[in-house]
Amino acid sequence: MKSMRVQEHPILGNSEKKEAVTIYFDGKPYTAYTGDTVASALLASGVRTLRKHEETASPRGIYCNIGHCFECRVQLNGSETVRACLTTVADGMYVTSLTLPKGASI
Repeated sequence: MKSMRVQEHPILGNSEKKEAVTIYFDGKPYTAYTGDTVASALLASGVRTLRKHEETASPRGIYCNIGHCFECRVQLNGSETVRACLTTVADGMYVTSLTLPKGASI
């Protein structure tokens, strides 16, 4: 799949000049760049579904991208639940999709 990453931007700069790091989402490696959020890195790599809805199992992904809606919540390194749109990537980071049991809440 073609990268969805903006290569050159007047404010964000040139992505090729940033350090590439590897993150893992549901066991699969993805290239991200320093300064990316988990959400932006996965979106640029073509990942649209970050979790499944607790009641309907419908796919959920990036919605507001500013931390208000909690639709992008994922599990980080096997324990902590975070919002992907607010979490900056780190090399070797393990991210897994999060589907809470029916009726559960954070």
